Amino acid sequence: MILAAGLSPAWQQIMRFTRLQSGEVNRAAEVHWCASGKAINVGMALASLGVASHTLCPAGGWAGQAMRAEFEQRSLPATWTPTQTPTRVCTTLLNDEDGGSTELVENAAALTEEELGDYQTKYHTLALHAKLVVVTGSLPMGTPTTFYRTLLEQTPCPVVLDARGPELWAALACKPRVVKPNCAELALTVGRALPNRADVLSAMGELIERGAQSVIVTNGKAAIWVTDGKDTWELTPPTVHPLINPIGCGDCLAAGLAWGLARGDSLRDAVRLGVAAASENLTQLLPARLSLDRVQQWL
Repeated sequence: MILAAGLSPAWQQIMRFTRLQSGEVNRAAEVHWCASGKAINVGMALASLGVASHTLCPAGGWAGQAMRAEFEQRSLPATWTPTQTPTRVCTTLLNDEDGGSTELVENAAALTEEELGDYQTKYHTLALHAKLVVVTGSLPMGTPTTFYRTLLEQTPCPVVLDARGPELWAALACKPRVVKPNCAELALTVGRALPNRADVLSAMGELIERGAQSVIVTNGKAAIWVTDGKDTWELTPPTVHPLINPIGCGDCLAAGLAWGLARGDSLRDAVRLGVAAASENLTQLLPARLSLDRVQQWL
């Protein structure tokens, strides 16, 4: 079983427009709602790929209930930490005219000490039965920056960590199997701009020196950099057409990567599987609802 864990789930509204004009009244051609957020997307993607998985997230209010209901309807294994504050609602605006997407993101509300404690207890129990764990997403306001490190200290199996900034620095001492920031998140973490290949590779090396066993850096449609401290690879993602919705691609990459590592693939081949999952996600309207057959074709 692969455990997908995070503190910032969302109930997602996706609005599709034939033409979206700023400052004007815009009427959506389609509106959809679904469970989303980084850990949710990883869990959904793993389930779509037929991988035994379990999702752990907080959930509160009507949005949290809707999120839980979708998991129950799909018969997806999940454990929830009930919260006093409602789960956030985020909105994606898709513009058919130019293929663009706009994200309206609500920050995750702070969790109480009791809620964080409940989450840690449930995490520890689930991690004991996991073959690999994906810890992913931003920390809600007020959460200690050492929270991920605390989780990793309780994790007896390899960890894929998708984080940034102080929480990433703090967790590196636990030697995560893979650290997976995008280029902007890596720049934020090291505190400087990364305008070229040499700068990116240097920053990746800093994460290796701090404890990461390997580092993957994505940058939208550009090449993906992978290093284990000894070897470095540049992987070029395929051209995807039609491109429907980019939301959740990084999470699908993390899911495919985790699946590959859990089944014994090399790091490079596991990343290739993750890129195939991300490519398939680009062709779907709802994030992380993948087709295994099409992921194999992309691979």
